[in-house]
Amino acid sequence: MELYDDERLDYLLADESMQIIQSPTAFSFSLDAVLLAHFARIPIRRGKILDLCTGNAVIPLLLSKRTDATITGVEIQKRIFQMGERSIKLNGLSDQIKMIHGDLKEMLPILGHSTFDVVTCNPPYFPTPAVTEHNENKYLTIARHEVYCTLEDVVKACKLHVRPGGKVAMVHRPGRLVDIITLFRKYRLEPKRMRLVYPKKDREANILLIEGVRDGKADLKILPPLYIYEADGSYTKEAEDIIYGT
Repeated sequence: MELYDDERLDYLLADESMQIIQSPTAFSFSLDAVLLAHFARIPIRRGKILDLCTGNAVIPLLLSKRTDATITGVEIQKRIFQMGERSIKLNGLSDQIKMIHGDLKEMLPILGHSTFDVVTCNPPYFPTPAVTEHNENKYLTIARHEVYCTLEDVVKACKLHVRPGGKVAMVHRPGRLVDIITLFRKYRLEPKRMRLVYPKKDREANILLIEGVRDGKADLKILPPLYIYEADGSYTKEAEDIIYGT
């Protein structure tokens, strides 16, 4: 597999059964993506899954270890989209995972309405800064800030493409929880499960995992907290199991 510029090949899983193309300047996946892929409830045998803001296809690749369903990833940045396409081909998953280069706000003619059983998304977390505050690295600015899509754009797209009764799973920052729940309900995605992730037991939560069901009934379950590190800096047993797939 040919690599370009500063790209590198990393193992995606501890068993070294899967590789992914990454770049320190364009895109490298974070713990957030791993946690979302583990949190999402997905069909095992059949069905259709959509991953918005897919980056280098890390979430589709991780989900492919848990399901035979077809998976579609949508990514707006062309270079990162191409990294994802090559990673899928590298792992021999082109029959199961498909990448689309485009804007999630313009996917209706391509993806159709209410066609997916599950939609996952690791969207940009932060409101758009002033142009003078943009990171010199345009890839990072677009990935982290709401430059091409707002939180409302993301939630609207999730609702548009998930079928009635289907699930939407998202990872975000706890500080946006009220916004997320407000928008979920605006677009008829009833919050059903939520989990907060903490770096350590004595720290504030820094990651939010939330799932909604389209047209679902009100009944939100708050799952136990997930702690990533022990006091000595080692992974907790639960975090280790999630990260290394044990």
